[in-house]
Amino acid sequence: MKPREILNRGEHRPFPLPNRPWIMKQVWNDLLFAHWPVRTEEVLPFVPPGIELDLWEGQPWLSLSPFYLTGLRLRGIPHLPSLSRFPELNARTYVNCGGMPGILFFSLDADKRIAVEAARRLGLPYLNADISVKRSGEWIRCRSIRSDGRGREAEFAASYRPLSAEIFRARPGSLLHWLTERYCLYTSEHRGRVSRCVIHHHPWPLQEVEAQIGTDTIAKSHGIHLPARKPLMTYTKRLDVLFWPLERAARSGEPVAHAERRH
Repeated sequence: MKPREILNRGEHRPFPLPNRPWIMKQVWNDLLFAHWPVRTEEVLPFVPPGIELDLWEGQPWLSLSPFYLTGLRLRGIPHLPSLSRFPELNARTYVNCGGMPGILFFSLDADKRIAVEAARRLGLPYLNADISVKRSGEWIRCRSIRSDGRGREAEFAASYRPLSAEIFRARPGSLLHWLTERYCLYTSEHRGRVSRCVIHHHPWPLQEVEAQIGTDTIAKSHGIHLPARKPLMTYTKRLDVLFWPLERAARSGEPVAHAERRH
């Protein structure tokens, strides 16, 4: 999908697009979303001053997303195949700052050293990992072993497949919509301040999924315990995403609060 095609829809966004050019494009492929409610006291230490921890009916949520990234390129520069394709595994929670709901990453494990080091310079908690994402018939099999001494040891293994070709959108006001339709990310590491990166894409094209999660110590590596319950899960075949430059977020340096969401 070309950038102008991505930009031709914006009515679903909770806040307007920036009045400046985007700087990077990515494509996320074969993405599994797995979501769990977690304990506030375990998540709150990761939330920097100035950002509110977003809650759904009194609880924060943690999400894991294995996928294969392709088409990474900077605006005006053709993508280089050797640098623009690699598997990734993200762990995130949900926050709000200045009325702009977004996400906060615990970690982003990736199998591309140059991308990891470049992203860490921007304050994102990327870590090197040995990751494979392979197809076996209709199944997608992902395995990740963290290899970066800057983070605790962690492994993840899962097999998943879409249950049908039917695509659906998360219903506004639903938990799934609250979890997926987020259009910015936050970091507190960039130049010692709270920063925001706005992103844009069409509404998430979700599919029902069958998934088997085997080894999973990603949350545990951050001191977070997942509940003994089946996660809320979906699959996305492809999503084209645009990114804007980091900007200083509002309310930087203020005390942490909780943004309660009741629906």
